[in-house]
Amino acid sequence: MPLAFIIGTAGSGKSLFTAAFAEWLKLSKQDVAVVNLDPGALKLPYQPDVDVRNYVDVGDLMEKYGLGPNGALIMAADLIADEIDNLTRDIEEAHADIVLVDTPGQMELFAFRASGPYIVNELTKEPKALVYLFDAVFSVNPLNYVSNMFLSAAVYNRFFQPQLHVLSKADLVPPKDVQAVASWSANPMALEDAIEAKLDGTKRLFSRNMMQAINKLGLKFLLSPVSSRTNEGMVNINTVLERILNDGEKYTT
Repeated sequence: MPLAFIIGTAGSGKSLFTAAFAEWLKLSKQDVAVVNLDPGALKLPYQPDVDVRNYVDVGDLMEKYGLGPNGALIMAADLIADEIDNLTRDIEEAHADIVLVDTPGQMELFAFRASGPYIVNELTKEPKALVYLFDAVFSVNPLNYVSNMFLSAAVYNRFFQPQLHVLSKADLVPPKDVQAVASWSANPMALEDAIEAKLDGTKRLFSRNMMQAINKLGLKFLLSPVSSRTNEGMVNINTVLERILNDGEKYTT
């Protein structure tokens, strides 16, 4: 029962991707369970099989402790760690062959607090991977793309789990831009050319130096374009996840 944690910046399409990928897996005769790990979610595009809101409620925290929305979300993110046993039990009772975990909308609540790595490590002892979403609309600018590279590297540094990278919302930008961003992920020279052509001054210098620093770490950010609306790219994502999580075999045997 391997777990795939869907992570990315706010607005990158995590919940929509989770919903679309879950439906694609079901159509492919795969047994999948979906976990909502966002205690502040008001509406979800899927029906979660396991829901952290059953244990941690942002509204209750605001009322009980007199907190604003942000303070309550921070407290809720930390309190999730206390519910690991309950969440693990719920996941195991779902009897799925793969579990998709939709993480909080504000990535920093999950990735950059002490509770995040603890949750990933302790939420069952099954194999795990992170699926990091690069928002295509945001990433077509090389300055933004390099910023996303940095965030993705920081996430890897926090969790040290296998991590694959998705160019989400690929249907919202022209195909030539999708191809360009995908080429940046495969060819550092193509990215450097784009930085030189589209940026200037401090932005050019900063982006080039940051790109080179990340490349020196040996981190790879190969992007698979995906559309949650058309299901473009789902086959590629699933193939990579099967290789990472299940030795290349289907989750359901």
